[in-house]
Amino acid sequence: MKRIVLFLMTNFAVLLVLSATMNVLGVGRYLTSQGLDLTQLLIFAALVGFTGSIISLLISKPMAKASTGARVIDPQAPANAREAWLVDTVHQLADRAGIGRPEVAIYEGAPNAFATGAFKNDALVAVSTGLLQSMTEEEVAAVLGHEVAHIANGDMVTLTLIQGVVNTFVIFLSRVVGYVVDRVILKNEREGGIGFYVTAFIFEIIFGVLASILVAWFSRQREYRADAGSAVLLGSREPMINALARLGGVEAGELPKNFESSGISGGKAISALFASHPPIESRIYALQALQRV
Repeated sequence: MKRIVLFLMTNFAVLLVLSATMNVLGVGRYLTSQGLDLTQLLIFAALVGFTGSIISLLISKPMAKASTGARVIDPQAPANAREAWLVDTVHQLADRAGIGRPEVAIYEGAPNAFATGAFKNDALVAVSTGLLQSMTEEEVAAVLGHEVAHIANGDMVTLTLIQGVVNTFVIFLSRVVGYVVDRVILKNEREGGIGFYVTAFIFEIIFGVLASILVAWFSRQREYRADAGSAVLLGSREPMINALARLGGVEAGELPKNFESSGISGGKAISALFASHPPIESRIYALQALQRV
């Protein structure tokens, strides 16, 4: 979840800065005396939307290191046997996945791990001290396989493209609504009154919240694929199932009886819509439903 939160927060910040800067500089003159130039607005929205998500992706590695305090292990001089095992395991998994060997890092914190980076052959895999202390080596290897699968699947790049499209429509539609309110309801005849900017700002937030549901849904699908990818890389579903069970504090073989029919459970509906990860029980069930690996 950490890599998703970092990406989305950075993207949102960059989006706001770019939008404000372009408005101040007069770039993207979509408001004219004749009305709203939809072509210019779409170009403006796409430029700001995609630039924000691409910049977020390009700086994802240094941002992740800085925000978590992750320490990258020198593969030539690991500090101890555990670090040497971590680097060796990640490198073996990367070789099996057919990608470049990522940097491997450790950070202080509760059980968790993440992978990030703009390129498959120049990524970062980081694990927390809490995860290393609470799991067996087999379970840690499964988590590492999950993160390597994220890299091999190109998940960060795909998320960037989806976020760019989402940003574009959020910016475009919020300004269309702002224009309608300003001209039709408030009867403003100027190029853009206070009603336009206030309405556009409010609806940019509203549409952004709604769009985040789509991004969250895609993120949940990525987690299922990465879980399955870990099973393939390790040659067995059991390590990943056991790792998930330990994270969720549930018995891998004893899932809720009503889960099979409902498909997804855990938490209120609104929290499930915005969750970047499916419930642990859902992920375990999906792995158990796979053909024997």
